[in-house]
Amino acid sequence: MEATASWEWNLELLGCWQLRRGDEPIEVGFRQQRVITVVALLGSRSRTFVANLLWPENSESQAAGSLRASMYRISHELPTLMQSAGHRLALGNRVAVDVHSVRQLVRDILATGAVTPPTAATDVLCSADLLPGWYEDWVIFEQERLWQGRVAALEALARHYLDRGDNARALAAAGAAAAMEPLRESAHLLLVQGHLAAGNRASASAAFGRLRAGLDRELGIAPSPRFTELLDLRTPLPARERDPG
Repeated sequence: MEATASWEWNLELLGCWQLRRGDEPIEVGFRQQRVITVVALLGSRSRTFVANLLWPENSESQAAGSLRASMYRISHELPTLMQSAGHRLALGNRVAVDVHSVRQLVRDILATGAVTPPTAATDVLCSADLLPGWYEDWVIFEQERLWQGRVAALEALARHYLDRGDNARALAAAGAAAAMEPLRESAHLLLVQGHLAAGNRASASAAFGRLRAGLDRELGIAPSPRFTELLDLRTPLPARERDPG
């Protein structure tokens, strides 16, 4: 994760919304939080864009007025946190945002298949929930995008560790991806492969069984043949499905 010692402001969007100046938590009003969060997540945007995004049910002039009021409070109560260049809004130059570090971690892993040092990467990806409890459409879109990036990065880590024979880390990453997406076959396939590489066939079969039960319960489908081939399964049908003759 990104070091924050040189930053004036630290904005936390993972787990809960929190702004700190140095080590001191700062109270921020609801509307101001939303304005700050838009530019933290989406980058520099025009005033019109931010106003219409945050106050979609208001007229354009009303939305612009609400944004001006919020920006007035931000500029006076939180100087240097945000900057305005012409009609555009952006964060100041000395603001660290925790989600930016996770996004960069995801990009690095997807680009190379690994991360250095690897120790905390899986834990970071597991715990990086973006603004839980926020339900605006634009936030939900960013939550889902980060979620899918985290799962893909965990799978990439699992493949990387499997290729290098690091079964413990491979199982941790694959297990985390499977826990986040219980019906995602690619994650469970890596989990099964990790158990088999570690010599734990029973654990591999149990992981497959959980996926099969989940797919049947939620979607009424069976796992792909890749699992049968990998485990060399010849699982009989349940008694209720057998031909009575």
